[in-house]
Amino acid sequence: MNKTLLKSALLLGFVWMNVSCSNDNAPVSEEAKTEQVSKNLDYTSANAASWGNYMRVVAQLLANDATTLYDDWTSVYNNGQSYAAFFKSQDALLSVQQLIDGCADIANEVGTAKIGDPYSLYVSGDTEKALYAVESWYSWHSREDYRNNIYSIRNAYYGSRNGEVSARSLAEAVKAVRPEVDTKVRAAIDDAAAAIWAIPSPFRNHINSAESKTAMEACGVLNTVLDIDLKAAVEAVSKSVLADIVANYVDVVVVPTYADLKAGNQALLAAVEAFRQSPSDSGFKACATAWLAAREPWETSEAFLFGPVADKGLDPNMDSWPLDQDGIVQVLTSGDYAVLDWDGDYDEESDAIASAQSLRGFHTLEFLIFKDGNARTLSAQ
Repeated sequence: MNKTLLKSALLLGFVWMNVSCSNDNAPVSEEAKTEQVSKNLDYTSANAASWGNYMRVVAQLLANDATTLYDDWTSVYNNGQSYAAFFKSQDALLSVQQLIDGCADIANEVGTAKIGDPYSLYVSGDTEKALYAVESWYSWHSREDYRNNIYSIRNAYYGSRNGEVSARSLAEAVKAVRPEVDTKVRAAIDDAAAAIWAIPSPFRNHINSAESKTAMEACGVLNTVLDIDLKAAVEAVSKSVLADIVANYVDVVVVPTYADLKAGNQALLAAVEAFRQSPSDSGFKACATAWLAAREPWETSEAFLFGPVADKGLDPNMDSWPLDQDGIVQVLTSGDYAVLDWDGDYDEESDAIASAQSLRGFHTLEFLIFKDGNARTLSAQ
């Protein structure tokens, strides 16, 4: 974390929020008070300063992480060599298999976790926990996120970012050697994206719908086609063709996506800072618009969550879910932004790192910007 930013944020001053208690005479535990606040939190005159400061720190961390990710792919990953150069220089078949693994992993995650976890909780009777398991439910942007995850697979396979099939793509190479597999992959991508979009919006209100179940099944089919059929098919593609596919994938898909992620998060930081300096309803709307714009390249990058984004913990830094809502309230009341930071090598088994990551990233900022699918307002003050 930028230490100057942290120091300046801490010097701005913070106001403790008033926690409302129940009207009966029964004592209410501090944990229950915090939980009550976290579920019904509004922006008010009492917490306005800490709210804006927290938004600013989280937006800065997002911008830092997006910049790190872009820089690692383009220049400074290992002794001055970019990860792009490393990925292009390793065995081409290995790189393509890594590409496919990334696609299969996100297809599986969308079906079994992003849609499947809330669905399983809901049908088991734990409806409240199911609601909080829905990713991006504060903004009501879940379906867009999930479909963009499928588009990240499409982009990787088509070698483009606009839905067109590049002549240097994995799709064209597989079509030349195993046309029936190419047909299956394209159909499975289209079916998964369409099934997700068919879920009534917002997903949080239709967790147990028939459409949700269909979308899970479509993602499962896509995962199988990628992991079984596509992996087998690439064995028949020549190494020289695979090397060209890898170069196109890096130059046309991965690096431009991360460039947009970097630019989007810089724009988001600017919107958040403008709001912090002069809070207004229009400022909240500007932050919401910037958040949505910055979010899209992230979600369309999830088919390539390998390399620096995994090695350095940048994925959970930017996109931890579910949120620690009670922890967010504690940060708002204390102003202790040091708890968002962690040092040293990334260890995914570290509880301390995971705790820090659950208090930052896109979804913390989403919580602070959105409520019930809309930008928050100052009207609660």
